[in-house]
Amino acid sequence: MSPGPEPGAVRAPASYGLSKGASPAGERLPWGEVERWLTDSRNYWICTIRPDGRPHAMPVWGIWLDGALVFSTDPSSRKGRNLAANPELVAHTESGDEVAILEGRAEALERGELLERFVEAYDRKYGFRNEPSEPRTGIYCMRPRVAFAWREANFPDSAARWRF
Repeated sequence: MSPGPEPGAVRAPASYGLSKGASPAGERLPWGEVERWLTDSRNYWICTIRPDGRPHAMPVWGIWLDGALVFSTDPSSRKGRNLAANPELVAHTESGDEVAILEGRAEALERGELLERFVEAYDRKYGFRNEPSEPRTGIYCMRPRVAFAWREANFPDSAARWRF
């Protein structure tokens, strides 16, 4: 687990019930708990932008590794083509009860120790081995700029934001 990003205030309309005097994000919802959700999630929803500006959302398999979401998708898929045109990305764990949302920029991961560790971790998690040398295997790394998280059961008390 990484040491964690810098917690900050969550900005939302008053109707969301967040109190202005609430404790800092790290006290409401510890980053270590959010990182556990990111690690344990089986599926991650990624939202990309088509070249004409329309959004596109699809689930992918991935690994939370060294403070980054590393995932694979065929570069010729709609997701891959969208990322080639615009690498901005939003990723969300599969749970709506323990919510973790990441915003950042995806980069192709083509070599190095992180790629090797991803391949091994992916194989352990999913029982499928990615072959980075295979042209249909696109592996992407997204280091978030910002993360939002909360527990649905106590949203006003747990809503948190972090900057990286």
